[in-house]
Amino acid sequence: MKGKRCLFPFGLHCTGMPIKASSDKLKREVEDFGCPPNFPEEEVQEEVQSKAAAKTGGMKYQWQIMRSLGIEDEEIKKFTDEDYWLNYFPPHCVADLKRVGLHVDWRRSFITTDRNPYYDSFVRWQFIRLKERGKVQFGKRYTIFSPKDGQPCMDHDRSTGEGVGPQEYTLIKMQVQELKGKLAALASKKVYLVAATLRPETMYGQTNCWLGPDLTYVAVETKDKEVLVCTRRAARNMAFQGMLSVENEVKTILEMKGHEIMGIKLSAPLTSYKTIYTLPMLTVKEEKGTGVVTSVPSDAPDDFAALMDLKNKPALREKYNITEEMVNVEPVPIIDVPEYGTLSAPSICQTMGIKSQNDRDKLVEAKEKVYLRGFYEGTLLVGDFKGKKVQDVKKSIQDMLIKKKEAMIYQEPEKQIISRSGDECVVALCDQWYLDYGEPKWRAEAQKNLDSMETYHEEVRRNFEATLGWLKGHACSRTYGLGTRLPWDETWLIESLSDSTIYMAYYTVAHMLHKDLYGKAGNDYGIKPEYMTPEIWDYVFHQTCKPPQSPIKREVLDKMRHEFGYWYPVDLRVSGKDLVPNHLTYFLYNHTAMWPTQPNNWPKGVRANGHLLLNSEKMSKSTGNFLTLTDALDRYGADGMRLALANSGDSVEDANFETQVADSGVLRLWTFVELSKELMAEKNTMRLGPYTVNDIMFTAEMNLKIRETDDYYKSMMFKEALRTGFFEYSNFFHQYRERAQVQTGMHWELVNRYLTTQVQLLAPICPHVCDHVWMNILGNPKSILHAQWPSSEEPNLTLVKASEYLADASHRFRLRLKSHMTPAKAKKGETAAVPEQPSHGTIWVAKTFPKWQSIILTTMHGLYKANGDKLPDNKEISKALGANAELKKYMKKAMPFAQAARERMNTLGEKALKDTVEFNERDILEENIDFLRGTLDLEGLELRWTEECDNERTKEEVVPGEPYLTFSVAPNVAMSLVNPQPHLGLFNCKVPIYDNDTPASVASRLKRLERGVKPSMKVVFYRYKDPLLGPRMLPSPTTIAQITEELKENVVFSLKENSVHFTSNGTSSFLGASVIYMVE
Repeated sequence: MKGKRCLFPFGLHCTGMPIKASSDKLKREVEDFGCPPNFPEEEVQEEVQSKAAAKTGGMKYQWQIMRSLGIEDEEIKKFTDEDYWLNYFPPHCVADLKRVGLHVDWRRSFITTDRNPYYDSFVRWQFIRLKERGKVQFGKRYTIFSPKDGQPCMDHDRSTGEGVGPQEYTLIKMQVQELKGKLAALASKKVYLVAATLRPETMYGQTNCWLGPDLTYVAVETKDKEVLVCTRRAARNMAFQGMLSVENEVKTILEMKGHEIMGIKLSAPLTSYKTIYTLPMLTVKEEKGTGVVTSVPSDAPDDFAALMDLKNKPALREKYNITEEMVNVEPVPIIDVPEYGTLSAPSICQTMGIKSQNDRDKLVEAKEKVYLRGFYEGTLLVGDFKGKKVQDVKKSIQDMLIKKKEAMIYQEPEKQIISRSGDECVVALCDQWYLDYGEPKWRAEAQKNLDSMETYHEEVRRNFEATLGWLKGHACSRTYGLGTRLPWDETWLIESLSDSTIYMAYYTVAHMLHKDLYGKAGNDYGIKPEYMTPEIWDYVFHQTCKPPQSPIKREVLDKMRHEFGYWYPVDLRVSGKDLVPNHLTYFLYNHTAMWPTQPNNWPKGVRANGHLLLNSEKMSKSTGNFLTLTDALDRYGADGMRLALANSGDSVEDANFETQVADSGVLRLWTFVELSKELMAEKNTMRLGPYTVNDIMFTAEMNLKIRETDDYYKSMMFKEALRTGFFEYSNFFHQYRERAQVQTGMHWELVNRYLTTQVQLLAPICPHVCDHVWMNILGNPKSILHAQWPSSEEPNLTLVKASEYLADASHRFRLRLKSHMTPAKAKKGETAAVPEQPSHGTIWVAKTFPKWQSIILTTMHGLYKANGDKLPDNKEISKALGANAELKKYMKKAMPFAQAARERMNTLGEKALKDTVEFNERDILEENIDFLRGTLDLEGLELRWTEECDNERTKEEVVPGEPYLTFSVAPNVAMSLVNPQPHLGLFNCKVPIYDNDTPASVASRLKRLERGVKPSMKVVFYRYKDPLLGPRMLPSPTTIAQITEELKENVVFSLKENSVHFTSNGTSSFLGASVIYMVE
């Protein structure tokens, strides 16, 4: 629509563990329970609140999940072969996406993995070149690892814990001084309780060690024959990091409960206490760290509160055999924290009134206040690094402890990670191939790419920046799953986030390589997969200018090369925000590596979005709050669903699909289709010729919304584009229609422009409905897909404001009428009097503000200019106003008025300080007087300047841009109008007649009161020649001419002594109580 050629391809990513893991689960279920499986009945368990459970509806077995998708048992058994997944799901996916109306070049679609030999060749070429350029390395890496699967567990391989990485701790070794009791069996060993800490610099302040009384601890042996005491979960992580005597296995020497090793003496590094004791803490968690917690009550509110509990509660000490001597310690000042001093934890606990470790909410808040401030702003008071900022010495202190063998590096997952095979993952040191992300030169190139790239939201840019800051390497190989083999070591598979970073390049030539998703159908050029050597890919993707020797014809190679050069780079990549810290950052890195000297081939834009909520809640099969793409298409149709998706949100936060919006959207679209038919049918009855004021105001509004909608589409703000390009655009039309109908009717050119442009503005979101209206109703020969974006002149904002002024005025007038008709509150015992319905109104318009208000606006405008086009604070404004003698008696009103003017500046800017409006209020109101009179159901409405008003309050309070309405009840006489025409269903009715009425005004009133008289009908009135006897005669088409006489258009009615008279040609006559009317 913007005159550019656009390529929107769509591929299907099958690489990774999910398919293989699901297939293997089905095999195991068939082996264990038969085919189809006969699963054991299980007791109803408490609902598992996990992402995996929510996704599967709480179903335990893969076979059950397949059944929930509507697949029959006979077919499910075929899915034990992983290849069947690749045959079954991609065509269903493509079919659904076609129903959605995706404008995709499906010739270029493909699946990944070695099932497609052409794509397999493409990935192998990429990794050969990455390795040659030093981007792929081999060695030990801390990696999220699934012991069950025997390989690294990347994001796409996880049921829970996507985006979670390893967390590094310093493992503090606290040596047991006396091996007795439960530890006596280890008497010949060096035994250490090991605490995992993120703050090694605080070890100067250790006073004790916390254990969970009810937690289970194990003793395990290290490679150095030392014994470490920690939880089994921590030991499992250590085993896979090469810390224990047996790699990848936890061999326990001893197992014990926390309460069995309370009160033992320890020697801890750096602390000023020679001996510290193990003490009970009820909140120690088994799932975090080692279950052993070093206590620094000077800077940790939790530690201080727990220590005070033990000091102040003898019963608690007695329960765990803790003596008073063991808690006879005081917090040690080690860090000076601004605001909180040298003992930040005791200080914050006292300030917040924390009395116990059970004050959980307060303790969380206290930690938030002092923890980061202590790290980033604190100054160390002790040790070799005394006087230095804490954040500057953390790494140095860690290195010092490790060098002295008083600490070790230990890592574990930041949060729990469960693989798709159901295994809890660990952090392991793995020999593996990895992409050397974070290498300084490569990172600089990725940063250069990011600097030139459009991210649409600043938050996305910040996320990219942060990721480039911390990302250090990424394991790109695995041994389990589906994918492409590493070209130089085929025991490894390339993992799913690594085979799909430059796949967009493959789109440019895919249609020349194969005619199906799998690369089996071949092509028209005789290109076999084995012909696609690394040298061929180099030539096609502009890595070299020299064509290699190949069975592929030169002109075919040049055509492929041209396709790539024509379409590349990637102008826009749309993806989930959760992929910014991984896949999307790899996307930048790998493009810079593959085209290092061609930044013109680097990505130009990334639009990240959140996940999709359903009715403000996460989708979950277990709760029933779940909607599949197919279900949504069946329920709302493609365009109803697309409208609701567009309306779901524009930010990077999770979007919200609302079923109510989808339902109403279907109705809105249907209404638009019917409106289009109706307006096209009325084409020949519409006005042509010069434009009225309402015409040019509507034109200005259309120009404005076309421009705004264009800008929102450019910014990928689809909710805003829908608002301006459909909701507000159609509202402006209906507003125009309402105004025009009581005047000269709508102008066909504007109606035609509205219909045409409305379809064009809405087409990107609702193409099916728009194409139907465009071709079948508006009669265009070609699809809307071939239409250009509508042109628009620079919008006249003054006219837009004038229209908005009229809409606001009519709204305020209706509220004023409602208030006028509300009975006053009656006194006790009395009935409230119902106000009489007004018949006439007067609109009061102010030419200027009252003098005192004009002075304020002028003064504020002067201050605004003197302050660099910015208003000073209210104190300075008040001072300036107080210095003006003319404002002395208005000072109570002055600042409230000034504040109101300040607030209007938020929307109007400097114009809010002008003492007139930009348009002629009276002209706008006069042009629409009939519309206003009709919307207020008044018989008469006049315009007057406030300077003509006798009411001083009205003079004082009515200001430019805010007209005021007063009401009155005019004398009238009810006239009986009789229609003698047969078969029309029109009956006698009473219509009030006012002074100075004319046949035209009475006809208009009749049309409002008698529904059978249509607005398009012409009404002619006849008076009885004998106003007394005439009404007693039965009128008929043959007698009307004898007993009546037509009331011409120049007749004027008047009221005299409660009766109606008429004046014609200067002569006044009695009309009587009844007249006849005929309609045509």
